[in-house]
Amino acid sequence: TTSTGLTVSVVKDGSDTTLEAGALVLADKGICCLDEFDKMDRAENALLECMEQQSISVAKSGICTTLPARCSVIAAANPKSGRWNSNRSVLENLDVSAAILSRFDLCFVLEDKAQDKHDEMLANHIMGKGSEVLHERKRHKTNQYDFNEMR
Repeated sequence: TTSTGLTVSVVKDGSDTTLEAGALVLADKGICCLDEFDKMDRAENALLECMEQQSISVAKSGICTTLPARCSVIAAANPKSGRWNSNRSVLENLDVSAAILSRFDLCFVLEDKAQDKHDEMLANHIMGKGSEVLHERKRHKTNQYDFNEMR
């Protein structure tokens, strides 16, 4: 995601220039959820302002304004090396700056520890349910999915 996608973009339509709100502005008085947070290095300055000031400053195409961005940010990131190293700190494991990480009040680590037997059973269950639904669709010659069957 670019900083424009998070903050605001300028849209020109002929002689008219308008602002189009990004995710942080649209989430004003709500929650903005960000995935792949570790890959958002270009948006860092915009996030810092939003998380510190609860607003987004715009100075583009002759438009100078400040937009409210009073939102909570929930972000998910993957470890640098693809696997969490419990001998390292959160900052060392993630590819985010200390400035950004310090803006979060809470930080949770969710580990998916490899458990061969359990992982195989889970995969077989998922694949079995998927094949059952596919078989039913073929039998009834339908392209529609029933979410209750897929559970």
